[in-house]
Amino acid sequence: MLVASCVLQSIQVNHYTYGTQLLRVFGQSFAALPDCRVVEFRITGFIRNTHASYPKYHLHRQLVLRPAELPMARVLSLLRPQPFLTLIGRRKPPLCKMSMDSRARLVFAAAVEAVQPDTVVRQSIERREDSVTIDGHKFTLKHNLHLVGFGKAVLGMAAEAERLLGDHLVRGIISVPHGIQKTLQEHGKRNLLLKDNTRIKVMEGAKNNLPDADAQKAAEGIKQLASELTEEDILLVLISGGGSALLPAPIPPISLHEKLEVTRKLAAAGATIQELNTVRRALSFLKGGGLAHYAHPAKVVALILSDVIGDPLDLIASGPTVRSEVWPEEVLSVLERYQLINSLPVSVKEVLGRPGPRWKETKEESTASGHVHNVVIGSNSIALMCAGRRARELGFRPVVVAPGVCGDVKVVSRLYGLLARFACSREEPPPEIAAEMLRLGPEVGVESWDLCRTMQVLGEGRTEGWGATCLLAGGEPTVELTGMGRGGRNQELAMRVGLELRDLGVPPNGPVFLSGGTDGQDGPTEAAGAVTDGGLYEEAQAQGLHMETFLNNNDSYTFFSSLCRGKHLLVPGLTCTNVMDVHMLLIPPIPITIK
Repeated sequence: MLVASCVLQSIQVNHYTYGTQLLRVFGQSFAALPDCRVVEFRITGFIRNTHASYPKYHLHRQLVLRPAELPMARVLSLLRPQPFLTLIGRRKPPLCKMSMDSRARLVFAAAVEAVQPDTVVRQSIERREDSVTIDGHKFTLKHNLHLVGFGKAVLGMAAEAERLLGDHLVRGIISVPHGIQKTLQEHGKRNLLLKDNTRIKVMEGAKNNLPDADAQKAAEGIKQLASELTEEDILLVLISGGGSALLPAPIPPISLHEKLEVTRKLAAAGATIQELNTVRRALSFLKGGGLAHYAHPAKVVALILSDVIGDPLDLIASGPTVRSEVWPEEVLSVLERYQLINSLPVSVKEVLGRPGPRWKETKEESTASGHVHNVVIGSNSIALMCAGRRARELGFRPVVVAPGVCGDVKVVSRLYGLLARFACSREEPPPEIAAEMLRLGPEVGVESWDLCRTMQVLGEGRTEGWGATCLLAGGEPTVELTGMGRGGRNQELAMRVGLELRDLGVPPNGPVFLSGGTDGQDGPTEAAGAVTDGGLYEEAQAQGLHMETFLNNNDSYTFFSSLCRGKHLLVPGLTCTNVMDVHMLLIPPIPITIK
């Protein structure tokens, strides 16, 4: 028997009681070591740093070892002081008997749950008697609240807002997708439906996610409601993805069909989302701050569930509460760039030929910039943050790589494949891997500093033994259509990453990748995405499925449906929200070589 003791390096903690939690952590860590049990664990004292507000503890450990059953190098390694995070990382991960596939699905479910429309509204509104505080701004309620909304998730947002503020709600109008109420009823989502005696009028439209006459009628009602408000009123605006199609208000004499044709031609010509919104705002009454203009002098509070990378307020639903005036010269410049001037309808040329802005701003409106408050209450970043918390509960160390992944799925899959190789390497990875990642990252919206940060964390985990890691990212990549198959960007990305992981082993010793759309629907399929690993290629070969053929035909859904009875598909059902996609790469613990 050998009694060994030593003092750990100093560890800073926020308060004294946390020291007892550290003792429990260290006790579990050493109890998990083979042929070793803890006899005593005590604090020898602490020194308060006069330059910091945190106490600094010197922890003392004392162990009983059986050296006859352990190599001497192992004994000496146990006696050597080790970094705090090394010891924390050696805790036996919770739920370790659960498969990595199952844990990946649970992490994705947590991401979706975090951005449910009723949840995000409830968390953003603080109600106290006859006042409400939103994003630090306090508003007095005196039966002066009006509500409008537009977007795919707005029905659930409105239902929660009415539950919290309904006793002061005068009236409301929301524009939601065609058939959404029936769909929610069929799926038992009664918490996202309005009550029977609601003061909010629900108008359904935009069938197939395209502006139509029903959506235009809803927009006219919203404009009318906003125009009748006074300085004593509060207008609560609820916005989510799909809001642009549900709030069409073309400036006369432009018809809805003419406006739609102009934007279709621009999109087909390769115009950016910024250029498309520049033209949309110029041809619309309500976009680009128009709704806030018509609501003046009322106070306007917009709660926004973002489905756009980076959460730019002027691009989400084309920014109806964000003033961004567009001059005709700017719009004509965009149209000339794509050679569409000569094909413009006469009505569009007439509107663009009018001098000055869309409306004249009063002196009171120009000085009342504080009457509009825009608050992003749900986003991809929020979903990733909550996914990280769930990953930690499931035994992973979460690392968010980037929330704005975009670009071709072929490049994105290559980047994730390189990340997996870097993370799974037992030794220092070849420098060529890091160099190629840094070259590809900016192409797909992942900044070099994000990649450097991620590689540094992975390197530290490799040398100090942090255990399993969960790499998280989000965004909205694109797929180049070359075939006529069924699928979506998430399923195709999962297929391509599965090929990249081919020689990295299979779970639990190899990595797992998940890609899923938070709206629950990836392309025209019932699946949100798929979960894959390094064994995907061999599974497909065993069933006579040629992955390249399916990829060339953009037929990822058919591939996954045929493979192992669809076990790789991610099918969460109706999610009632949308903050783009979640990408997840689970890395198993990497064995440490003790020298």
